[in-house]
Amino acid sequence: MRVAIIGGGAAGQLAAIYAARGGNDVVLFEQNEKLGKKLFITGKGRCNLTNACDRDGFFRNVVQNPRFLYSAYAHFDSDAIVRLVEKAGVPTKVERGQRVFPVSDKSSDVLKALEKTVRQAGVSVRLNTRVSEILAQSGAVTGVRIERTVEPFDAVVLATGGLSYPSTGSTGDGYRFARLLGHTVTPLYGALIPLEIEESWCGTLSGVTLKNVTLSAYRGKKEVYSELGEMLFTHFGVSGPLVLSCSSLIADDPAGVTLKIDFKPGLSEEQLDARLLRDLSANVRKSLTGALYGLLPQRLLAVVLEQTGLDGEMPAAQFSKAQRHALVEALKGLPLHVKGTRPIAEAIITRGGVSTKEVNPSTMESKKVKNLFFAGEMLDVDAFTGGFNLQIAWCTGALAGSSIQERSSETVSE
Repeated sequence: MRVAIIGGGAAGQLAAIYAARGGNDVVLFEQNEKLGKKLFITGKGRCNLTNACDRDGFFRNVVQNPRFLYSAYAHFDSDAIVRLVEKAGVPTKVERGQRVFPVSDKSSDVLKALEKTVRQAGVSVRLNTRVSEILAQSGAVTGVRIERTVEPFDAVVLATGGLSYPSTGSTGDGYRFARLLGHTVTPLYGALIPLEIEESWCGTLSGVTLKNVTLSAYRGKKEVYSELGEMLFTHFGVSGPLVLSCSSLIADDPAGVTLKIDFKPGLSEEQLDARLLRDLSANVRKSLTGALYGLLPQRLLAVVLEQTGLDGEMPAAQFSKAQRHALVEALKGLPLHVKGTRPIAEAIITRGGVSTKEVNPSTMESKKVKNLFFAGEMLDVDAFTGGFNLQIAWCTGALAGSSIQERSSETVSE
């Protein structure tokens, strides 16, 4: 079979490798000047290539349509991608949160390993080449159009990515192709994305990082997210790991969500009150700010006091029990009101995509167009941070390529 893989990211390269191993004539089309441009920037340039958790742990971290991925993950799990890159000469390591990185901390090493494997499989790689149309006739793929040229293909894998990071080539072409071929594309949102906050004081704390805090999110009185970890303030609101994970659960309707920050999750309200009493008693001649030095970073302490209606310059000795309780309440749940998300171009991934109801989860083949396959961010599946989204790309790409490999074997045997 002659196979076209559209998109040279994580999913596309895995699809190309596995399709080519079946002896197929595989052509990988990439509109950028090199493969894996988005992969290069993942994990802050270190490439958090997967997560070493077990199967149940993986599915707990898939936010959208986890059941759709059962077959793909069973076919190509986190151990499989580790074996692939290590076989290509890139040793890996496991860090906090079971995140897997190359030992070198260089995403470029993973990219080289993948490209090496792609070329060893016999894949023809065409860089700087943009496919403009997927051709189909009588309910089956027939080829692709590149500018004014039509090339015949027996199968096509769409792995063009989402709408996030457009500078890496994620322009949404794949969604357009899918719609033109009769597929439903669910609403597209940015996920794993920073949040804009109504409170202007967030901007005054831009650059302040909070570690070991608990961030909770509420729609009305219903808690929709709560996790311990790290976050930071920005000129527009909040970002960081906790915020990005939270955004995945509220991406479709973020406005009106209330966030609460517990700055001292290791202390109960009673314990925190006792600590405040000790600090104040030991520093009765100082100002309130001076007495509470060390409780929070100074810029943050000033804002929390202000939001509680307290004057940081007041004598610690005059600090009343009612004021102390108000401060405890703020420290255990300072509210922030979400205005919206940042533009989708700033999202790590795209929420939404080709409806999973229209794709065979056992093969990644379209239920509408024969020999059309989908992989990676094209699909309406996404997960939290920690290597899980890349694992989705690896396993759906590998399954799509393997399905083509099996189909070509069946054709030969016939």
